[in-house]
Amino acid sequence: MGRTQTENTTEPIRALDPRFYTDPEVFTQEKERIFFRTWQYACHEGEIENPGDFVVFDIADQSLFVMRDANSVLRCFYNVCQHRAHELLQGKGNRKLIICPYHAWTYHLNGRLKAARNTTAVRDFDASKICLSEIKVEVFCGFVFVNLDSDAAPMNDWYPNAAQDLASYVPDIDRYRLLWAHNADEHCNWKVAVENYNECYHCRVVHPSFTKGVIAPQSVDIVPQGYTLRHSAQGVVSDKASYSFDDTTYRVIYLWPTMSIQIYPGRVVNTYWWRPKSLTDPSVSRLAHT
Repeated sequence: MGRTQTENTTEPIRALDPRFYTDPEVFTQEKERIFFRTWQYACHEGEIENPGDFVVFDIADQSLFVMRDANSVLRCFYNVCQHRAHELLQGKGNRKLIICPYHAWTYHLNGRLKAARNTTAVRDFDASKICLSEIKVEVFCGFVFVNLDSDAAPMNDWYPNAAQDLASYVPDIDRYRLLWAHNADEHCNWKVAVENYNECYHCRVVHPSFTKGVIAPQSVDIVPQGYTLRHSAQGVVSDKASYSFDDTTYRVIYLWPTMSIQIYPGRVVNTYWWRPKSLTDPSVSRLAHT
């Protein structure tokens, strides 16, 4: 199970060598070459609807936050003060100003420095030239993504037609809001977690309620397209169905490397967000939206 043949050879494509799952140097390279150069999920747009709303999140060992500025422009910054790199914010909430808890350097919601104590005595100190380090941000069907690479191509280039397809599956998806969240530590290399998610070989054994009451497992199809994997299956239409629904198709768009959006029969939206923090510690958040 799992052997895939390419167009040009009959040789099977095998798993990566073990060191790609166990070598700390590999994970260091993944941070620099993958996590810091790809589109990463931050939060749902419904969590930051008003000026001053913010959400703090991590990409590997980098702390960041997204925020609505005073003009409701969506922004993302590194979560460090420009003075001594102290952490600025925690969790989520709302602020009229961003104030560092260490030396009280104060920033506007657009990241520009407003005031810094005792700087009138500092020669050539110009507050107008100081701003929090800003990061690229995009909204994708109501989901907020960021990219630490300032030269990164737009999400539509990375995932062509993915947003349009999701909107065709759920026409009002951008108006959905976060309903429920579950977080878990999976205690394995992040690639193991993602690879496991993207196959349904285990579904009959591990998720019997899913394969008996939601989808017909023999109908599962997974098609690669660019930086996405497109999953589809037919919903269970019988008295064994776990719930009633009119749209009977199950669809998934996995956005490489760490985010997947699932559309269950009946247009129930469920997402998986992997957050690799170390070689063997990917936390995963399962989020339901309605």
